[in-house]
Amino acid sequence: MVTVEANAKINLTLDILGTRPDGYHDVEMVMQSVGLSDIIYLERREKGISLQIDVPELPTDKTNLAWNAAHLFLDVYKIQSGVSIKIKKKIPIAAGLAGGSADAAGTLIGMNSLFETRLSKKELCKLGEKIGSDVPFCIEGGTMLATGRGEVLRRLPDLPQLFVVLAKPPVSVSTAWAYKNYDKMGSTRHPDTNAILSAITTGHVEGIEKALANVLEEATMKAYPIVEEYKRILTENGATEALMSGSGPTVFAIAREKKDMEHAAAMLSHAYPDAAIFVVPTVKQNTIS
Repeated sequence: MVTVEANAKINLTLDILGTRPDGYHDVEMVMQSVGLSDIIYLERREKGISLQIDVPELPTDKTNLAWNAAHLFLDVYKIQSGVSIKIKKKIPIAAGLAGGSADAAGTLIGMNSLFETRLSKKELCKLGEKIGSDVPFCIEGGTMLATGRGEVLRRLPDLPQLFVVLAKPPVSVSTAWAYKNYDKMGSTRHPDTNAILSAITTGHVEGIEKALANVLEEATMKAYPIVEEYKRILTENGATEALMSGSGPTVFAIAREKKDMEHAAAMLSHAYPDAAIFVVPTVKQNTIS
């Protein structure tokens, strides 16, 4: 059996530069892996793909990204045997944390180990591109600048050890919906990518916090005011800044000290007991054995 931890991600910045002929958006975003993980267990089987997930509402067929990843891997490398996959979910669903992409990435990494194909990260990322825009980042992990539709990656220096509070309201936001509403509304604030890249390079945490920005946030907050309310509570209770991750609705804040994020999390949990709240560290890039 092979076991893989599939980490969630947050967007420190998310900017949209325009639309593409293929219908996707050109994006520019800084993404960071965090220590909230789904656990993926893989075993060989005689043939076919068996997928089990401990969240009943998630599909376990070809509409699931992890299933697609397994199918693609077996097909491309002409592997005659099959695979049994079990996923223990910790990353909330439809949260802007790339849970589905993380599972697909973890499946590819696990298949590479299980079938001893010895593929590099670059080769795995090429496969991941065919499954979803965030999958290559989830394979790489750590801190990266993503462009194109999200699949063109540039490695950035590791962040100093930081702690992140993640808070998901009891609502779900479709990525397609978020981008469609951005196309209608736009955003009054775009990220200063050069500023955050400079802050990351110098390890200037306050500069990173100041540069947090997400152009999808305004449209989502208009439809789901609770996102703005979560941000308010976090910034009133120890967080310098708070931001929505990806297409939302999860809100996050970062700090050097874990106790600061634990305090902010406790205050938010007291105000909104139905929130899914986690305090986790930032994590560095994945290693591929």
